[in-house]
Amino acid sequence: MSNAFTVSLSFNPASEAWGKNALLSFLEGQAVIHLDNNKSQFYQVQQAARQLDSMAITQVKLQGDKWNSELCWAFSQGFYNAKNGADIDFSEINNIEIKGLKEQKRIIEWVRKMINLGPDALSPEKLCEDAFTLIQDVKPEKADVHYKIRSGEALLRYNFQGIYHVGKGSGRPPCMLIIDYNPTGDDEAAVDYALVGKGITFDSGGYSLKPSSSMATMKSDMGGAATLAGALALAISNGLNKRVKLYLCCADNLISGNALKLGDVITYKNGVTVEVLNSDAEGRLVLADGLIAAQESQPKYIIDAATLTGAAKAAVGREYNALLSMDDQFSSVAEQSAKQVNEMLWRLPFADFHLNQINSSFADIANIHNGEGMAGASTAAAFLAKFIKKPEMNWLHFDLSGSYQPSGDGLWATGAKGHGVRTISHILLN
Repeated sequence: MSNAFTVSLSFNPASEAWGKNALLSFLEGQAVIHLDNNKSQFYQVQQAARQLDSMAITQVKLQGDKWNSELCWAFSQGFYNAKNGADIDFSEINNIEIKGLKEQKRIIEWVRKMINLGPDALSPEKLCEDAFTLIQDVKPEKADVHYKIRSGEALLRYNFQGIYHVGKGSGRPPCMLIIDYNPTGDDEAAVDYALVGKGITFDSGGYSLKPSSSMATMKSDMGGAATLAGALALAISNGLNKRVKLYLCCADNLISGNALKLGDVITYKNGVTVEVLNSDAEGRLVLADGLIAAQESQPKYIIDAATLTGAAKAAVGREYNALLSMDDQFSSVAEQSAKQVNEMLWRLPFADFHLNQINSSFADIANIHNGEGMAGASTAAAFLAKFIKKPEMNWLHFDLSGSYQPSGDGLWATGAKGHGVRTISHILLN
């Protein structure tokens, strides 16, 4: 990387010639990031990287003894863009840290790339296949990993009713991926975590059709599936020694003569009936299958992740992911994990009374809330709770408000962010 642009860190202010409190100053072929100790170093570095990326700089070498792996990672997040990735030389830190950093970069850039793919390039089946390939690629030689893909009409044989009915309007078959990662060598080992991800590879809204402005980013509606696959892969690469099962619930949500219709009633494997009042509330319909399947192996903990509601984005913006849970202790673990890896997570209200706000006159529950239309993120979690035997314990629901940027900002390029991967990976490890 002999032609690389070099970037160093300083705790001294920039010359006022660069502007008052300037974050960056420049000499030929190099830049200095001027850090303010009263602000987050992590986000200052990420912001500086975004500015450098906007200058069409293609290769960067991080130079000087003030770099550590976490600040290198901050730079990597900001310097990335969907067209060019992030070509960065991390050689100022030690070789062990470089190896871990490069592997983390590879995995999270896989997540970003998958979410950024156009919908024609990523079918439900390809998402499942590529997720398994990622896990297979990072696993230790002695660890067992098994997978199953249930696709198309086979979904009905296994009673995956939600995935089938959401995806039946598409010419590309819906599918469920089940991965069993077991590093213990014991086929009877308990499952520590079950991970359930929403993988809607394109969401038109179905007959509850989205306007074009809202539909334009709906290639990203499989962000939950990609995030959980990436989180499991990152945990494995960092030495995960627990048994984890991953369930990805994948489909296109499209309109056709076969598509899901308003007023349809879906009967799930656990006997719960659901009236469909809005076909654009499809993510919870597919996640229900994954949650039912996940509990069959009696995991100690369940984590689901989905780009589920606009209400979560309205509440926390795109800077944060939203967390909903009735388990205070498990929620605290998630919140502390997010802080330790410099990701933003905010817990939203979720209480028993939300469970009574999704009533239906024709089924056990409806797939949207009744009444005034408020608390959409909480009532979406309430829907999922109907498919958890003990929703008050050992279950976290991530509504991934912060997983995708429709336009770039001071910290992130346009497109997928990979935000949430490190938080969930940290939970699995710790």
